[in-house]
Amino acid sequence: MPKKTHRVTLIPGDGTGPEISEATRRVLEATGVAFDWDVQHAGQDVMEEHGTPLPDHVLESIRSNSVAIKGPITTPVGTGFRSVNVALRKELDLYMCLRPCKSYKGVRSRYKDIDLVVVRENHEDLYAGIEFEQGSSEAAKLIDFMADLGARRVREDSGISIKPISVTGTRRIVKGAFDYAVKHGRKKITAVHKANIMKFSDGLFLKTATEVAEEYKDSGVEFEERIVDNMCMQLVQKPELYDVLVLPNLYGDIVSDLGAGLIGGLGVAPGGNIGDEAAVFEPTHGSAPKYTGQDKVNPMAMMLSGVLMLHHLEEMEAGDRLEKAIAAVIAAGEKVTYDMKPSRDDPSAVGTSEVADAVIEKLEQS
Repeated sequence: MPKKTHRVTLIPGDGTGPEISEATRRVLEATGVAFDWDVQHAGQDVMEEHGTPLPDHVLESIRSNSVAIKGPITTPVGTGFRSVNVALRKELDLYMCLRPCKSYKGVRSRYKDIDLVVVRENHEDLYAGIEFEQGSSEAAKLIDFMADLGARRVREDSGISIKPISVTGTRRIVKGAFDYAVKHGRKKITAVHKANIMKFSDGLFLKTATEVAEEYKDSGVEFEERIVDNMCMQLVQKPELYDVLVLPNLYGDIVSDLGAGLIGGLGVAPGGNIGDEAAVFEPTHGSAPKYTGQDKVNPMAMMLSGVLMLHHLEEMEAGDRLEKAIAAVIAAGEKVTYDMKPSRDDPSAVGTSEVADAVIEKLEQS
């Protein structure tokens, strides 16, 4: 039976993005999985030609192919365009941000044996972008309106952000977390919130999450809840007690970086943004433009994002082999970039492309 060929949108990104994207493409192909790459360009480099860092044809490519992997993209300054990543999530309705946080032997960290998955809601909460500037007529009207409703009077010199959390948004992110846990053999989901204070927003998140958990009571996945400030303390003190965390947007942003800190930093922190119709996989670090063209930066976060993509494509065995190959290169500690060495000026550090060579060699041995 012939192997399936996966048509995937490949967005190299800008800054150091093209270098780590090329390294990632090479290791993905070395798994033996067949890809038909649809290369699309976005970011600062296309601004002059298209007037936007995210042209419509890039979105259409992802809609058509349903799966994309992208290098980091610089957010333009002074254009009014907030972020390509934010725009992708919004335009493609990528409501679930997936951030595994896993320890790899050889990565310097105060912790070991971390194996957490942060599932973050992408659209709602304080990041919904519903804001009113201090001193604006809109803010003044809103302050008066809230006072008319009997709310405590807000100071006249306030800027205001609105925090919407819906049943719809919560149901699908919690269902997404449970479906991920079931598929990947995870044992427990922890819903993280501040329902003791924000009873009508976080309270709704917790109530809805609890209702969804009841629908999965026979799945074998345990469910619990934690208040977000306590959760942060727990992760620092005893992270081994936790497995999959599902959170509203703001808390998910913060806790996912806390998780990256537990495992040694963003250099080994992959990510995926997933919706019902499309998924985009990417490293969680920036584009590091000062290192552009130097063949210097660490490609492993994007390679590990490729592992997530392989699993999403149901290429489980290939994904597992690639992760093991990356882990073996890290553990050996020889063919790694400067940031993975005990000393950042270690002369034995290798470049981006040599890391790919080392991972491919491990794949060929597996």
